Parts: sequence; C-alpha cells; structure tokens
Amino acid sequence: MAVCLLFDTRSDRRVRELWSRLEAEGIATLATHTHGRHHPHLSYAVLRSWDQQRVQSALAALPRAEPFSMTVHGTLTFPGGRAALAPSIPPDVALRQARTVTALREAGADLHRHYEPGDWVPHISAATRASGSQIPTMARIVADFLPITLRVDRAALIDTAAGESWPLPHIL
Repeated sequence: MAVCLLFDTRSDRRVRELWSRLEAEGIATLATHTHGRHHPHLSYAVLRSWDQQRVQSALAALPRAEPFSMTVHGTLTFPGGRAALAPSIPPDVALRQARTVTALREAGADLHRHYEPGDWVPHISAATRASGSQIPTMARIVADFLPITLRVDRAALIDTAAGESWPLPHIL
C-alpha cells in the first residue's frame, strides 16, 4: 500500500509518454510492471502493514493542501535497475510528507524505511528493471525528454500489488 500524489491529465500523459519511449527500447517501466495498472505518481509513503480504515481516517484528517507543480531536471538510479525522475519539490512538500508519515504512524501503520522523514527521496518511477547495459540508453531517453514540469492535483491510497486505489478527499 502506498500514499501517492497523482498528476493532472497533461502531466500523467507526459510521464506515460516517457514510459512508452523507454518500453520501445526494451526498458521495463511501470506501464508493464506486475498488473500493468500503475499510475504516474510521487509516493509520500509505502506501508508494510496497516489497517486500511485507520489509515484512511488519519489521512482524511490531515489539513487540505493546494495543488502544486514541480520541475524535473534529472534522473536517479537505484539498486536493482530502478531509475526515476528527480523532481525539484516546493519547500513545503517535504513538510507535508513528514506530516503524512506522522499521521500514518499514529494510525498504527508500519512504513518502509526509505519513506521516513530525512530518508525520503522524492522521485517519479521511470524504469523498473533496467540492466546495467540499458542504463546509458535510459539516461539518454530521459535526458532528451527533460526538463518537464508536472502538476500534482490529487492524492490516493494505492494497493500497489493489485492496482486498486482509493481516492483521498484532498491533496495532502
């Protein structure tokens, strides 16, 4: 389960266009990963265990935040052949993420350690399993695609294993 910020229609379409370019070169993305129903997103938190009702209530109680834009100028690579877009986020977004994590903990959720405040690296998934020899191609495709400005306009709780989602009442 993940707490995700989702993009407006134009931004969603642009990230999916990047995924298509990568897939055309044989580089796996979220477009074809597992169930194939993934959304372009920015995750605030990935949960390892949770009570869904408590989590939804805790997130609904957080203050409403405004939509925001972020610009992507580069890419990140992670172990296991994962690569992501590296957005420059507005200053208050890190505070929003920390506030979300606190609410999740208070609801009894157990978070993946990479989403703890101070360890969180804001990113938007690009490649899910690029081999070492594909990294230069992936980097070139992403570099040719950037810069890009993306707009967050909603949030959802997403079961990443099954692709099911529950819209949250407002942006966190």
